[in-house]
Amino acid sequence: MSSTDWVNALRRISGVVVDVSPDALQAAQADKSGHISDSQPLAVVFATEIDGVRDVMRFAHTHHIPVVTRGGGSGLAGGAIGQSGEIVLSLERMNHILEISVEDRLARVQAGVINSDLLAAAGEHGLWFAPDPASRQWSTVGGNIATNAGGLLCAKYGVTRESVLELTVVLADGRLIRTGHRSVKGVTGFDLTGLFIGSEGLLGVIVEATVKLLPISAHPVSTLSARFDDIGHATRACQAITGGGHTPAIMELIDSISLRHIHEYLDLGPPEEGEVLLIAQADASDATEQIALFASLCEQAGGVVKTSGPGPEAEALLHLRRSMHPAMEKLGQVLIEDVSVPRSQLGAMFQEIRAIEIQHGVEIPTVAHAADGNLHPNFIVQGDVVPEHIWDAADDLFRRAIALGGTLTGEHGVGLLKRRWLVDELGDDQWQLQRDIKSLFDPQGLLNPGKVFTH
Repeated sequence: MSSTDWVNALRRISGVVVDVSPDALQAAQADKSGHISDSQPLAVVFATEIDGVRDVMRFAHTHHIPVVTRGGGSGLAGGAIGQSGEIVLSLERMNHILEISVEDRLARVQAGVINSDLLAAAGEHGLWFAPDPASRQWSTVGGNIATNAGGLLCAKYGVTRESVLELTVVLADGRLIRTGHRSVKGVTGFDLTGLFIGSEGLLGVIVEATVKLLPISAHPVSTLSARFDDIGHATRACQAITGGGHTPAIMELIDSISLRHIHEYLDLGPPEEGEVLLIAQADASDATEQIALFASLCEQAGGVVKTSGPGPEAEALLHLRRSMHPAMEKLGQVLIEDVSVPRSQLGAMFQEIRAIEIQHGVEIPTVAHAADGNLHPNFIVQGDVVPEHIWDAADDLFRRAIALGGTLTGEHGVGLLKRRWLVDELGDDQWQLQRDIKSLFDPQGLLNPGKVFTH
């Protein structure tokens, strides 16, 4: 059959809308990682109901056509990018909040629900959804689950997996399964819900989820900003806070290069030469006392500190932090990396990044979720092709994070961009076990081929 025949056959499936327009095909070749596939997919299929997803997967299974599942396209590892001969199955139109239960403190949602929309809907009931990726205005709940996304609140409230109770998943052959439990507890059988979380579209298509909601705190949030003259002093302050047994709701560290570019982007005027910014928030009943303690520890480490309660000043600080990615995009194509190390190694990892900059002659603006040791080093690329010396610098970055007891991805996933390093972290035996699990769920290798594993 020709491509036109395949597309016409897809159009006969109920519960989907098939788009082969140049704009739709081009958009499906890229995500927020900066990577663009070298060819266009067969079609973009927008699902509007579960039966449509099932029929698309049955069709693909029968005719051996690869399928790439896509949400909001906000991924940073190239995990939802389509190419020649593939169906890109978009769930962004399956965007209904099906239930919010105040009694059970949960929501049941379709995979295409936007994070901020769920947050707003839950807020009407005095509840909130804890996962807080920087892309929350356009990232989908299904995409967050598929990548086990993180964000600014992870140290206290966990990554996405801590908020997922149940999943509804369409398997590669079109079968439908429901995993997990609506109840708070449940240990029947293997944890298939946990297996699908972070599986990056390799094991099945997540179409619905039941997620935990938390009560909105009645306590006012307290905020701290601390400015340091170098990254070493700032990381010592971070380690004094977390090493002292404290868990801020947010603790974000912005290095001097990033701070300079963010100030330029926001027209704030240049920061002091070499200035590093730490932002922390506390949201418990003793938030004011916590922030006062954090302020003291920051001052002992050489920081100049300001504190505030709820209001414009705190909102401006978080806006500054959330402006990191758009500020980098103004400079060129951005390769946003995502290494994590033990909290005690945060300072050591920043030292490694500075050494890699010197060794490879590159600038690596870096921000960190400092309370959990997750760093986001950025490489700025001019043009669509990542130069080899940037990959060499990234190679050193990943290997040094692993050597410090960390990982090559804390929250973005492996996708296309990090698959070459996966075996270095997992080792041969675990790498093969994970390949075997993939083969069990998807014997034909139709789901998201080429992602995560190199072959």
